[in-house]
Formats: sequence, C-alpha cells, structure tokens
Amino acid sequence: MCSESISAPVHQTGGAPHHDVQTLILPELTLESGRVMRLVPVAYQTWGRLNSRGDNAVVVCHALTGDTDAEAWWPELIGPGRPIDTDRLFVVCANTLGSPYGSASPLTVDPDTGGAYGASFPDVTIRDTVSSHRALLSHLGVQRVAHVIGGSMGGMLALEWAFHRHLVRSFSVVAAGGRHSPWSIAWGEAQRQAIFADPDFRDGAYSPDRPPLRGLSVARMMAMVSYRSAGEFSGRFGRDRSDAGFEVESYLHHQGQKLNGRFDANCYISLTRQMDTHDVGRSRGGYEHALDALPQPAVVVGIRSDVLYPLEEQAELASLLPAGRLEVLSSPYGHDSFLVDREGLAGIVAPFLNQFVYPYC
Repeated sequence: MCSESISAPVHQTGGAPHHDVQTLILPELTLESGRVMRLVPVAYQTWGRLNSRGDNAVVVCHALTGDTDAEAWWPELIGPGRPIDTDRLFVVCANTLGSPYGSASPLTVDPDTGGAYGASFPDVTIRDTVSSHRALLSHLGVQRVAHVIGGSMGGMLALEWAFHRHLVRSFSVVAAGGRHSPWSIAWGEAQRQAIFADPDFRDGAYSPDRPPLRGLSVARMMAMVSYRSAGEFSGRFGRDRSDAGFEVESYLHHQGQKLNGRFDANCYISLTRQMDTHDVGRSRGGYEHALDALPQPAVVVGIRSDVLYPLEEQAELASLLPAGRLEVLSSPYGHDSFLVDREGLAGIVAPFLNQFVYPYC
C-alpha cells in the first residue's frame, strides 16, 4: 500500500478551489506484483471545496487516453449547477498510472536509474492505480467518498473503488464490465502488435526524437473502429470519396495522427495491458461472489450501440450487484457515446445522484 506524501500542495478544507494540475509524490507504492516503486508521482485536479466532515468528495475516473481535466471532457456533468455540482461537492480526478499526463509512467523518472522508465516501467493493474489514488484522497483529507464515476477504463476504476466499502458510498460504472473480456483483450493486443511492428519501436527503447509514430497511429485507427458503430459510420461517411480516398479512411488517418501529437507508445502499451488485468473476481472468490459483496447503491450505464463493451456485459454486472440498476444510453455513437452524448448521460446520472448523494452531503 501507499505511505503518506512527502511533497505536494494540500487542498485545504474551505480554501480556494484548484483547477490546475497538481502533483502528489508518494514515497512508496507497493504493487500487486510485490514490486515497490519509489517516489511515485500522482497528477490530479480538483474542483469545489471539501466540507468540514470530509464526506462530500466525488471521484471522477478518466478513460484510456483521457486526462485529469474532467470538467473539460464532461462539461454537461461537472461544474456549478451541473449534476456533479462543484458548488456543493469536492471533485477529484487523478491521472491513471501509466498515462503520459503526469502520474508515474514510462515517461517519468525511475529514481533508481535517474532516467525515464521507458519499456522497463513495471506492469501495473487497475487495483494499483486505485491504491495510488486512495493515497491521494487520504492526503487531501477525504474521509468518505460520496460517489465514484468513470467511463470505459474509468468505469473499471470506479468499480474497483467500490471494494473500498468503508469509504465509498455509491458508484457509477459507464460503458465497462466487471472483467475484461477475451473480445476486449483481443482488440488491445492487436493494437499493441501494430506498435511492435513499427521498426522505430526498438523493443520500447526508441529515441524521443524518433518514436514509433506509424505504429501508434495504426493502433489508434484500429481503436477508433471499436469505439464507434457501423450505423454512425454509414450515416456520417457513406461511401463519399475525396482525392485522398474514402472519407472514412481520411477520418481514421486524422485520428491516428492526432493521437501522435499528444501520446506515447510505451504509455499506450502499459495502459492497455493494465485494462487486461481488470477482473473484480480475481483473488476474491470469483466474479459473482465478489460483486455480491458490494452493498452500495450503483448505476451501471450500458450503450446500446457499443461493440467494444456490449450491453450484455453491463446487464450482467448490474444484475449481480445487490443494489445495482441498469440504465441504457441509446445513442448511435458506439462506445464513445459516453463522451459524445454527454447530455444523455447527464440525464441518467442526475436522478441517481439526487437520490443517493445529495441527501447526505
């Protein structure tokens, strides 16, 4: 587990809210594998103020290539007067281990070598990320988490948070299941192989001046196909062509190039492998037994057009949670609907929060 911080600004109860990215340095973090990492950065942002009881915190968990600026990518959900009301709640979004956006990752310094971890960055799990974020909340003075919410990889983190039963009062899992399926593992492995096949990858020891851009771009193109839906592509692109080819081809190339401008290949590999570790039943007596031990109110949101994490996964998850309910977002945008149809998602989340969060905060 994690020890207390040795350096970082502390969010004071009743103080001015912080919207800028801050960094907490954990002296140590013991991973599930038994490896002990030292001087572990955890990047985060906060909104609102922690109340005197320390029990109005909401944890927001980001997706695979997301970052800590949750108010920017979920503006219909987070902010003053929004369903996650920053005038009433203390909102925390921390960066996932392995991500290039500030927390410990292949890009950060290994204190044992003085250089970047690169491909030697240890394998981390969903539970390891939650452990690092749990240490952050202790540092911030949080005594109780009113709600945890996340979509996709963030949904996996939100569900794992729920096993801190003494701490978490309620939770929302959006566009994720309780374990990473063979289907989803296969998508991730195919994307990793695209990166490995790039000659510039060099087994992860690539130069910062010559990263495997082609491999990462192709991985992103593959991912985008799984994030959207056949119906959306048909309506959006049809068989329209330009001099560069079909419009859908141009779209995929653009998405691949755009990720190259903001992401790192080793980080992408680390994060997709981390998602593959997701299985709440592991070391907890099996899947059904583990979920049956979660008494908190929970809403599980599935997306009707999602081909990456099909609706039946959320239906099964909700049915196995003692106080779980299933809600369906009927949007055409596939898996990415939780980021595109934000108003639809807000309409699902708001009544749940009004029932299970605000009466206690």
